[in-house]
Amino acid sequence: QVQLVESGGGLVQPGGSLRLSCAASGSIFSINTMEWHRQAPGKQLELVAAITSADSTTSAASVSGRFSISRDNAKNTAYLQMNSLKPDDTAVYYCKADITRLSTRTRAIYWGRGTQVTVSS
Repeated sequence: QVQLVESGGGLVQPGGSLRLSCAASGSIFSINTMEWHRQAPGKQLELVAAITSADSTTSAASVSGRFSISRDNAKNTAYLQMNSLKPDDTAVYYCKADITRLSTRTRAIYWGRGTQVTVSS
């Protein structure tokens, strides 16, 4: 069974850095686009960054220049490097991936359970 597990969240001071990881596991044939989304308290889900299988990236204007997304295909893992963190970055961060399963060659969207990032003094 395919799963996505986020890690790396926690409490950090403003101006600090965190690196989130999203590890996909299971019988995977390939992973197309991987994305990071976040949901801050009282706000809707927001796309933070995305990366294609060809390593093309995009990010939200609110995090441009501060966050960067990357992936390691050998590890079936995506990363979100977060620098110069602000209190407004406080949110639950979710990983989303377009995955084709090895056994069935079926393609579907998978979501992780999320990891909490809190930016506070």
